[in-house]
Amino acid sequence: MTLDAHQHFWHYDPVKDAWIDETMTAIRRDFLPADLEPVLAANGVEGCVAVQASQSLGETEFLLALADRHDFIRGVVGWVDLRAPEVSDQLARFADHPKFVGVRHVVQAEPEGFMLNPDFQRGIAALREFDLTYDILILQHQLEEASALVGAFPDQPFVLDHLAKPQVSNGMDPAWAHGIHRLADYPNVSCKLSGLVTETTDWQWQTDDFRPFIDHALSTFGPDRLMFGSDWPVCRLAADYSEVKEIVENVLAGLSEAERAGILGGNAQRFYGC
Repeated sequence: MTLDAHQHFWHYDPVKDAWIDETMTAIRRDFLPADLEPVLAANGVEGCVAVQASQSLGETEFLLALADRHDFIRGVVGWVDLRAPEVSDQLARFADHPKFVGVRHVVQAEPEGFMLNPDFQRGIAALREFDLTYDILILQHQLEEASALVGAFPDQPFVLDHLAKPQVSNGMDPAWAHGIHRLADYPNVSCKLSGLVTETTDWQWQTDDFRPFIDHALSTFGPDRLMFGSDWPVCRLAADYSEVKEIVENVLAGLSEAERAGILGGNAQRFYGC
């Protein structure tokens, strides 16, 4: 199965979605399964994993309700307050849903030390009780802290979103490359080839701009721990769905058929259990 490991749905709200500013007119509207399903079909993608874009329990309920109505949504990475004393109760609220596969927090917006906070780490520890994954959404300067987090929980499956958002148009930063290498040393961490087209200056790019970043992810994580994600509809700021998928396919053209199939779906199915 070809599976998109990372996309979003939302009912656009200018207050809740304040991160979608005036420069992002292409995504300042609702994006729902009826918008995505024909796009997936046109690109030969059979299913997707819907990832939270808002930090509320209502967001998790919203995504799971969509998944109930649409078979092509194979899994949901939702949100709970991992810092809450009652985090296990929040997880238990959703744990029986077969498509609730993981949790994410928008750590890129949090202060230094957030991932090392005992309250947050208590929440990470609770994920194992419910056999849930954790998506790491960070920026480059947080890679070292992320390595400390994943090292403290060797039995917890983690996946890095968007390669920690490197500044693609500036070329590869050795600090980013080192941070990715350190994180990849932990076998419980996978990585999504996602979210790169919007990490470009004025959203202008050529396929070769992404090649060194994807090649570095491939050399550090290996083909068995990488997964394709479109980051739709956010990707629409810089590229359409087919372009995003073609970037990954073109850079990975030298891999074996089995390795490409893993990155384009099999690895995500195994990681998320969907």
